[in-house]
Order: sequence, then C-alpha cells, then structure tokens
Amino acid sequence: MKSKLLALALAAGVSMPAMAQAENVKIGMITTLSGGGSSLGIDIRDGFALAVKQGGGKLGGQDVEVMIEDDARKPDKAKQIADKFLKRDKVDILTGLVWSNLALAVVPSAVKGGTFYVSPNAGPSQLAGKLCHENYFNVAWQNDNLHEAMGAYVSSQNLKNAYILAPNYPAGKDALTGFKRFYKGELAGETFTKLGQKDYAAELAAIREAKPDSVFFFLPGGMGIAFMKQYAQSGIEAPVFGPAFSFDQGILKAVGDAALGVKNSSQWNKDIDNAANKAFVAEFQAEYGRLPSLYASQGYDAARLIASALEKTGGVEDADAFRAALKAAEFESVRGAFKFGPNNHPIQDIYVREVIKEGDVLTNKIVGVGLKDHADAYASECSM
Repeated sequence: MKSKLLALALAAGVSMPAMAQAENVKIGMITTLSGGGSSLGIDIRDGFALAVKQGGGKLGGQDVEVMIEDDARKPDKAKQIADKFLKRDKVDILTGLVWSNLALAVVPSAVKGGTFYVSPNAGPSQLAGKLCHENYFNVAWQNDNLHEAMGAYVSSQNLKNAYILAPNYPAGKDALTGFKRFYKGELAGETFTKLGQKDYAAELAAIREAKPDSVFFFLPGGMGIAFMKQYAQSGIEAPVFGPAFSFDQGILKAVGDAALGVKNSSQWNKDIDNAANKAFVAEFQAEYGRLPSLYASQGYDAARLIASALEKTGGVEDADAFRAALKAAEFESVRGAFKFGPNNHPIQDIYVREVIKEGDVLTNKIVGVGLKDHADAYASECSM
C-alpha cells in the first residue's frame, strides 16, 4: 500500500512527509488497475490525482492522504480492501470503484458504518433506489442514464427493430432496462453476455439471423474493443449505437477506424465549452500525454466535489456539515452546471456524440442533446 500511496504522492507533486503530517483527511481509493478493464480504473485514478496536484497536494485547502489499492475487478478482493481501509486505516472517504457488482459488495456496509462514499463511476439502480443512503454520492450518473439517452436517440432516427446486448451483471441489466425505457420500437433480439467475454461469434451469428435495423450494445473496456473489431469483420450492415463506455478515448485507440461515425451517449466530452473543462483537458493531456476519457473526467470531478466540501467544512469531523456540503455540490464541474437529485445522483444533460478523426486521432464530438436535465428513474424508491 505504501508504494501505491507514494506513487500518487509523486503524481501529485507532493513528498510523502508532507502528506503524512497530522490530521490528514484519509481517502481510500479502490479501483481496477490490472486485468480486464484496468484502463478505466487508471483513468479514474489519474483524473483524481490531477485534481490533488492542482491543489498542491491538498483538496479544498486540506491535507489529504490518498491510499490506492487494485481490486483486479474481483468483488471479494474489493471487499477485503474496503475492510482494511475502514478498520485499520480509518479512512474518512471511499471512492474509485469502476464496476457495479463491486460497488454493491462494498458500499452498503461502508456507508451504514458512517464512512462517506463518492462514486466516480458505478451507479447501480439499487444504490439509487431502495439502498440509497445519505452518505453515498454518485458524481457520474445512475447506470441507466446513458442508455436511456441512446434509446431515445435510436427511436428519433426512425429505427424500429433493434438488437440489444450487454454483459450479465448489474450494470448490464441496468443498461438494457434503461435503453428499453426510452426506445419505442420492437426488439429483434436481447442477449446477456458473460462479463469479460472476448469472443462474440455466437452473438454475431444471432444478430445476422435476426436482421435488425440497428444494434445497441453496452460492453465496457476490452469487451467493447473485441466486439467492435469482430462486428466490423462480420459484414453485418446494421448501424451500431452505444454509450460512451464502448466508444471512449482509450477504447477508440484500440478499435481503430471501425468506430468512425458511431453515435454514442455521454454526460461529458472534451468539447463541452466551459472554462473548467478546457483547463482539465489541456492539463490532463500535458500531465499524462494522452487525451482524457470519460472516466478521467469523473475521477477529476469526484476529487473536485470532495474539495468543495472540505473547503467549506475544513474536514469531516462534523459529518452533518460535510454531508450538506457534498449535497450542495458547489464546484465547477467539467460538464458545466451540476446538481444532485434527492437520491444524491446527478441531474444533468446527456449528449449524443459521434466518433470522428482529428488528424490521426480518433475522438468524439457532440452532435446533440439526447436528454435534457435528466434525472434517474429510481429516485422515487429512495427513502431519504
């Protein structure tokens, strides 16, 4: 753990002795840094670290000690790390989880025990609804949101016979539920794949046989890379749609030109025109030598949200004050205006993006708004 803390301290331009001085706010980051999906966790970590560096090793003027552990996308390992952070290290705040099944393994017991959790990614429906908690804040989205926007967009294009697929885990189920909530046509087929699957020959054969007029898929990380490459070689002509998770910056580099022209949904893109986003994109690229991804923007916003609360309260000793400061969300988000709904999930615009080339670099540009000031469907189930 010490080596990982040192790595973040160095990334933030802060020496370990400076970070180790008394009464730091302790933040435990559990994220995926190895194996499948590691690029997502790396980007969340790097976005968070950039915000710490910009604060001179502090967040909101307060010294922070950020401890980072790799969950390797394993729920049992994530739970073990969380137990260590909570019982041994006495962290004040947890963050970092990429995957919804890991979030469901970690978050409910952590927040009930009095620890704050700020999610930079996973937003399972359970934590937005019946398992909502006053100490849980999601700075990214509720899982259904980006898929809902694509369901609405596909319908607006007069496409009426979509084939949809996603991995068989909580976020995958939320994805297809969200798509169907706003999609007005019929389904040519619906398939749940294995989490981590890389061979889609059977699924492509089923799509070919179904003859859909469109294909919507949610396959984050390496799953999406594999699917898009195989889809491009399959000869199937139906246009592809998806959320940003399958067409984000790191994914596009691996997929290549097969992704050109694909429409996808996101609450963030590098061309959102506000000062905070312009500075974030420029400074992330300067720091890491690559364009930021959706995940990096979420890690950055998670840190900036925490910073805004710490600036008001000076720490987390007064839990009620810190909770109220998080809820107020008075920070300059890279996506522009930001506010929480009653279940501590964002109410925000969801954009439609198109994959383009800028020189030799594949990236996205915003081409429209899929859903305006959109709130999730589970807030009514939250008893807060």
